[in-house]
Amino acid sequence: MLALGAVAISLPLVAGYWGRIHPAFDSMAHFRLHLAALLTLFALPLLFFKGWRQIGAASCVLGIAAMSATMTSGLSARPATAAAAEAPAARYRLMQMNLRYDNTSPKKLFSLIGAMKPDVITLNEVSGMWVEQLKYLEATYPYRIICPPPARIGGVAILSRRPFLHPATVTCHDRGSMAVASISFGGSSVDVAALHLGWPWPFEQKAHVRRITPAVEKLGNTAILAGDLNATPWSVTARTLESVGHMKALPGIGATWFIPSFPIAVRKVAGLPIDNVFTKGRVVPISVKRLGDAGSDHLPVLFEFSLLPRPQGEDEGVQQAKVSTHSPA
Repeated sequence: MLALGAVAISLPLVAGYWGRIHPAFDSMAHFRLHLAALLTLFALPLLFFKGWRQIGAASCVLGIAAMSATMTSGLSARPATAAAAEAPAARYRLMQMNLRYDNTSPKKLFSLIGAMKPDVITLNEVSGMWVEQLKYLEATYPYRIICPPPARIGGVAILSRRPFLHPATVTCHDRGSMAVASISFGGSSVDVAALHLGWPWPFEQKAHVRRITPAVEKLGNTAILAGDLNATPWSVTARTLESVGHMKALPGIGATWFIPSFPIAVRKVAGLPIDNVFTKGRVVPISVKRLGDAGSDHLPVLFEFSLLPRPQGEDEGVQQAKVSTHSPA
């Protein structure tokens, strides 16, 4: 029974590496760490049974290798870089959070924002209730864009202490699932995008990625994309966004989604790392961490970064716009 269980678990684990063939395999890839850990647990007892040790050893090697490779490539903390040492002293903060459309504890979010004081906030599932609640932050975050879709789950939003640049680029895309704004950080322009993808196969995530690809491709040379991808950083979905946007996913975030009734410690270990941040250009990552419970089934993510100096001759524009936008889906 242990051997049959190990073989059965290994099938979706291995299939997850073939996500480019069919999105069903990519859906399996999201649970790679869970499957690898379960495979190892099934395989370890087989090492003590004569005649079954080869299956046990092979399964253990597969499970441990899958966990090690995934942890190293997708979840490990980003090491210090030479660029970080050369970056200006000015540091900025971006907070990403899926609010949960029916969150009954908005005060938890407001307290967290007050404590962390992020410069920019990217939000998902901004339902009608949240649109009203976010008005309390208008004085602190006067620059904003809220994209409402034709569904009760809500759209995405970007709130900022720092001014929006180039008003024409403050836009919503694909029925409110993506918002983009050029934001001034100490005179340097950074395209900030908030994204909320649909669920993976058998749902429409693959088609959703195709629809938002043009908007991702148009992001400026220096940009940050943050959001709930409903996909892990090692999935084909995340790799596709990296490729079309010429960006890199930020490692070291860890699991951000799990059933909210479980303790935070359990959610951080057993959950799925589906809230992700991508960067490119002159953005220098300093740190990234998950924050405490804010009433949602997702944990907030706080990203601290700096910006390398703008090359001489590069024109980023200075036009500012105080924007409070509810764009059509």
